[in-house]
Amino acid sequence: MNQKELNEIRRRFAPDKNNIGKIYGCYVNSNKEIISYLDESLGIMPELETERYLGLFKKALTGGLGKNLIDIVFSTQQVHDSDEHRLLTSLASSELKDADARERFYQKVIEKLDMEDSNYLILLAGDTYDVPHRGKDDEIQADASDAVFKYMICAVCPVRDGKPGLGYFSGENEFHGYTANQIVAPPELGFMFPTFDNRASNIYNALFYTKNIAQIHHEFIDAVFHTETPMSADDQKETFKSVLTDSLENCCSYDVLQAVHEQIRERIEQHKERKDPDPLDITAREVGDILQSSGVPENQIQTFQEKCGEEFGDGAVLNPCNIIDSGKFELVTPQVKISVDPEYSYMVETTILNGRKYILIPADEGFEFNSVEVKISKD
Repeated sequence: MNQKELNEIRRRFAPDKNNIGKIYGCYVNSNKEIISYLDESLGIMPELETERYLGLFKKALTGGLGKNLIDIVFSTQQVHDSDEHRLLTSLASSELKDADARERFYQKVIEKLDMEDSNYLILLAGDTYDVPHRGKDDEIQADASDAVFKYMICAVCPVRDGKPGLGYFSGENEFHGYTANQIVAPPELGFMFPTFDNRASNIYNALFYTKNIAQIHHEFIDAVFHTETPMSADDQKETFKSVLTDSLENCCSYDVLQAVHEQIRERIEQHKERKDPDPLDITAREVGDILQSSGVPENQIQTFQEKCGEEFGDGAVLNPCNIIDSGKFELVTPQVKISVDPEYSYMVETTILNGRKYILIPADEGFEFNSVEVKISKD
């Protein structure tokens, strides 16, 4: 899914724009026991409750593609004949009306999911979307439907004790202390199946959501999808950094790393300016071209590309936003940390004077020390 398609589905989670009949779920305690089940008609709920439930589902489709939202890819064999794909297909196609399928799904999740001794709520909803035609001018024609897209969405939300507070009691005209009982927090993880690719159903993919990009709940992915666990955004960054430094060895200079950061950052900025809905990607070969233009020897570039293949998979494409921090340019020594606006990173230089290594930063336009303007004397 690209950003435009994701936004189109996210807009469904408004009271007047969806075809969700019921919301299902179960409340699970820290001992992996189901405390209660949820089976509620959306149409007869109070408006405030409807908005809050829909808000939780919408939250499970937020964040960056490739960061919080990760593609889960099923193999051809899984799609043709596997228990995990059959179960998800049954849930989505029946709009979650199959009680036995729901129970099997709950048990799969409860058995494997680790929520760190927290109570949690598993929420499920199924929607049927009459996909409107999109004209050549990219305008959606609401009265012309191309196809029907049936999908399910799942949100797993921690349930926490409320915090003590001070509340107004109207009968007594006084304020007293009170504590809310159990509060449903925003989802920690979730997914949508099937995905909405090219504005049509793609049964070969699910879109997995994780609130914490450093913790993507591998155990949930294995239990529900039974696929190879994707690498988290944090792991991708650390792995890329390790591959780069190990491959370049003594060629891992400031100038080379600066060039890699600047050129990848430039791609990210251009992609934002174009407002391209498709996710941006970069290959190991393209990073190799940056290294070559920075004077890195061919044998070390080849080593870099081989190590990328070993860590990320042969021919893998990387999300540039996952391998660099485009909004941060930081220089750190054991004693000093310097933060530079990435737009002006080219101003920083390194040099050796009288046998000592230095970081040089021009100060022609002046600088301040603890908000006090400092004068630099020629002496």
